[in-house]
Amino acid sequence: MKELRLSEVSAARQAFIRRCQRLDHGTIRGLEVHDCEPVFGPTTEVLYDLKFDGDEAPRSELDLSDFELCKQIRRFFSTLDSISNGTVEHIVLQAGIARRALFKDTDSMRGYIG
Repeated sequence: MKELRLSEVSAARQAFIRRCQRLDHGTIRGLEVHDCEPVFGPTTEVLYDLKFDGDEAPRSELDLSDFELCKQIRRFFSTLDSISNGTVEHIVLQAGIARRALFKDTDSMRGYIG
């Protein structure tokens, strides 16, 4: 997978990345996908996972205007590209990065996952 920078993705994808960075640890449920773009719709839920036993600093990229996207985010966006339109049921965030996602089995996903 080739390098990709924040400045090279759409405004919707930049907003998704920034929201994940601010959330840090948690879950996003019901993220809509419209024309391959992530959309926080009226039924999207954002759940914060607060940890009381650690002192974690916010992601360093929050203060940067541009940076290289990690492979997990590039792979997530590649998955959105193959879905085109639909819903991501569940996204697990750790340290501001989407680490896992749960999708419903649809015709557009066949051949891409599993």
